[in-house]
Order: sequence, then structure tokens, then C-alpha cells
Amino acid sequence: MFSGLDTNLGNLSFLSNAQSRSISPENFKGEKGKGAICDLDKGSAQKAARELGKGWKVNPFIVMKPHEVFEIANIEGPGAIKHIWLTPTGKWRNTIIRFYWDGQAQPSVECPVGDFFCAGWQCYNQISSIAVCVNPGSAFNCYWTMSFKKSCRITLENRDDENATMYYQIDYTLTQVPEDSAYFHAQWRRSNPLPYKEVYTILDGVKGKGHFVGTYLAWGVNNNNWWGEGEIKFYMDGDSEYPTICGTGTEDYFCGSYDFEDPYTRDRYISFTTPYTGFHEIKHDELYKCQKRFGMYRWHITDPVRFEKDLKVTIQALGWREGGRYLPLQDDIASTAFWYQTLPAAPFPKLPDKDYLEVI
Repeated sequence: MFSGLDTNLGNLSFLSNAQSRSISPENFKGEKGKGAICDLDKGSAQKAARELGKGWKVNPFIVMKPHEVFEIANIEGPGAIKHIWLTPTGKWRNTIIRFYWDGQAQPSVECPVGDFFCAGWQCYNQISSIAVCVNPGSAFNCYWTMSFKKSCRITLENRDDENATMYYQIDYTLTQVPEDSAYFHAQWRRSNPLPYKEVYTILDGVKGKGHFVGTYLAWGVNNNNWWGEGEIKFYMDGDSEYPTICGTGTEDYFCGSYDFEDPYTRDRYISFTTPYTGFHEIKHDELYKCQKRFGMYRWHITDPVRFEKDLKVTIQALGWREGGRYLPLQDDIASTAFWYQTLPAAPFPKLPDKDYLEVI
């Protein structure tokens, strides 16, 4: 019988013994028949529901205290997360989301919530892709299939000195998971500014077998003129000086061309969001938000980059200088890398402190 794990239009009519569950502040453990049971005097929205009582949207959100780590999911498997919706308040890089698979002590996902959902610049930009959607007004959604064989833990850490309000819902299925199913990983990095003539590292130190499935970049430009001539490179399975896969330019890797510019007026960027790739220019003014910033995503869903033993991913930051020469840029670049691999994974680099993550 169909496991119910990988649904699509072709198999949506198939019956399955999989069990559908959902975790939210209205059902912290996703238990059957235990939704909306919060007593009025314990609810986060007790004032709004005071005339209606229990069962009437009494606890739709959580309030995290400063520096609190809150466990938003603790699931016994086997199963898979199919969808996450999250709406945060406060500064998005001050909240860190972490995933732990099958009892692992170290996280397989560690990322600021905004960057995890392709919103690294603390502002709304619509994204309509297969893996991630950002909808009005700050509704973060992801549809990565995240399977686990024993257990899944997800935590949020509030690094801020103020309370943070979080609305969230985690939709998952309990079902048998194939033995060859790999584990979802995501890692965040930043260089601000990137040292002169250095290459930006998106991902390094990966050990094990797996496949790379996506890149999100939050790119702040510190020079005039075009900034995206740099090539992306994938070093895999023992590659040293030269990579196996090499792109031809930043906008080429994100499936655009010619500076993402308007082909008719040639005086502005054109933002776009598609199932597998997207690019957007961050809104700016002439005084306080005047620096040029961009967001870009590229999902390797139909073309995953597979590796047997190890993986490193880099991208160059290149503009133009006089004489038709490349200019190595010193930009503010933050990245989120997405991949699947076997466990255990190599430890992540230590996440920098709150001030280093800040969008200024």
C-alpha cells in the first residue's frame, strides 16, 4: 500500500495507512483529539476569547521570553514533516530555528528564521516557489520533505532582549520511511564584509553521502555597477584545487541573465519568483535604507547535486573596475545552504553572536 510519504497529483487518489498530525500552540504535541483544549486562564489570547471560552482560539501563539529556547516540536517517528507555517515578530535574525533528527545531539538545521524562509533582510518580499513561499504580511512557509526514522525535535531560540511572539503550525505524517531516505540539513553563514580577493564559502565540511538541493543568498552590495560576475563552484568527493561543477556567473546560477536588468530600459532590476528560482531587489529609500540589497534562491529539485563522501560550495563576488577588469568585491553576503545526507553529520561551525547576525 502507498506509504503516503511523497504525495503528488499523480498519486493523490491513493489510499494510505499514514496518519496526519499537526503541531501548533493549540496542540503542542500533535496528539489525536487534543487540539483546542487549552483552558481560558492559561491561553495566550485569553483576553480576546474571554466571552467565548474554551475551544474558541484561546492559545494561537506563544510568547518567548528573552534568551529562551522553546521546543516547538518533539515527535516520535517514523514519519516526515510536510509543511511548516511560521509568523514571527521582532528581528528575524534574533530567532534561531534548529532541527534534530533521530536523537542527534547536534542540530541538522541551524539558521535564523528569516533566512531559512528566504527573507534575510527583515522585510517582506513575496516568494512563490515549490519549496518556500512567503505570503502577505510575514507568512513563512516551507514544503521541504523532512523524513525521520526515530524522532524529530525543533526548537526556537529567542536571542533578543525583548519578548518574541511566534505563530506556527507544523504539519506532518506518521508512516514508514524507506531505509535509503536521507536527512534534511540547512546551514547559515555570513561574511560582512567579504575580505578582498577571498571567495565566499556557502558550505564546507560536509561528510557523508547525500545531495545538495538549494541555495538562498542575502546579498548587500558595497560598490556601484554590476556585482554578480562571480562563479559558483561545487567541490565533491575529494576535489581539491578545481571543482567538478563550475557555473558561469551569479545571475546565471540563479537562472537569470544580463544583470537581472530590464531588457528594454536597461536602467532597473526586474524581480521574479518562479517554482525553482527567484530574485528580488530590497526596497530602499534615499536616507535610512539606501544600501542596495538583494535576495536570491535556487532550488536543485529536478537537478540535485549528488555527492558520495564530501561537499564544499563556494561563490565568487565579482564586479567591474576600469579597463574592463574584474573587481573582487567586499560585500555583505549571507547564505543558507540546503541539502540531504546520511547521519551522523559533521558538526556545524559555531553560529556567530547576535550582533554579527544583525541587519544594519
